[in-house]
Amino acid sequence: MKKIVVKVERTETGFSAYAEKYAAFTTGKNSSELIANMAESLNLYFEEEGKGKVITPNDIAFEMEVTTIFEIFPVINVRALAGRIGMNHTLLSQYATGKKKASPKQTEKILDGIHEIGRELSELNLIR
Repeated sequence: MKKIVVKVERTETGFSAYAEKYAAFTTGKNSSELIANMAESLNLYFEEEGKGKVITPNDIAFEMEVTTIFEIFPVINVRALAGRIGMNHTLLSQYATGKKKASPKQTEKILDGIHEIGRELSELNLIR
């Protein structure tokens, strides 16, 4: 199944998300709430449409502005990420706060760095 593209935006009370091709939308105070709520919204939509699809968070591709990434995932340290991807931390901070807009090339560099960290974390095992 092709992933469902969902746009995420910052609101005064948290975050909102909407599916580009379906009448499904939701809000959430943090990333985990937003992800769960979006999956539920899509499932309600497909149930109402009689499509019989069951959507999980893995079926959803979230898209957001660079600033929103750092708002929805405050655990990402701007200085550490900048050092890891070879970017000046002041510049990355300006992207993160919206003072400057990252070019497509810079956006790709930031996202690649975040994805690399995610892959490394997903392969991590802790000693028990």
